Amino acid sequence: MKNNNYKTNTISHRSIPTAITEALRERILNGNLQGGMQLKQEELALQFNVSMSALREALKNLEAEDLVKFYPNRGAIVSELSAEEAREIFDIRQFLEVGALELSVPQLTTIDLEEAETVLKQLENEMNSSRWGELNKRFHEILYQQARRPRLLKLIQVMHNNVERYMRLYLVSMNYQLTSQKQHWDLLNACKNKEAKLAKKILKKHMNDASERLSEFLS
Repeated sequence: MKNNNYKTNTISHRSIPTAITEALRERILNGNLQGGMQLKQEELALQFNVSMSALREALKNLEAEDLVKFYPNRGAIVSELSAEEAREIFDIRQFLEVGALELSVPQLTTIDLEEAETVLKQLENEMNSSRWGELNKRFHEILYQQARRPRLLKLIQVMHNNVERYMRLYLVSMNYQLTSQKQHWDLLNACKNKEAKLAKKILKKHMNDASERLSEFLS
């Protein structure tokens, strides 16, 4: 298991379990910790220079996000995703995200839309799949943020994380970036024009396409 020289004293503004949760989540999302891999808790505690109780709390946080599962006699395992589970997650995501978009579109400011456009321009030439995933996530967050529903946005984030690691893989292997990016621009233009119904239609198509492609990738 890779040691990224992580030091807890560099993030004093966050609790130790929260910081470990974020670090391990990113390792899972970028594929350094792959589905089915056992997380050796003693090694991780040494890497992060933390107590076992702090590490277990972080792993429990990841379990709540369905990124880690606990099994008798095996301990903590990075969760895997089936094609059927991916479809279910996208069904949930579509319900949540279309609702958030509908609430947010009328309230989006010029600053919001300019920021979203800046992110899309960065996506145009981004070849690194991890960075592409981060920018893609940020684009959608901007469009939903004016919904002003913290619990809803938190649920969206958790659902997104469940498929993000696989999305990064299939974006590269299935060359989906161009199709996705065109839909992003169409979505942004609808939001700029305050056309909530059209924006919802584009988002549904965008998510249905992603769901079908990811399910195919996982099958």
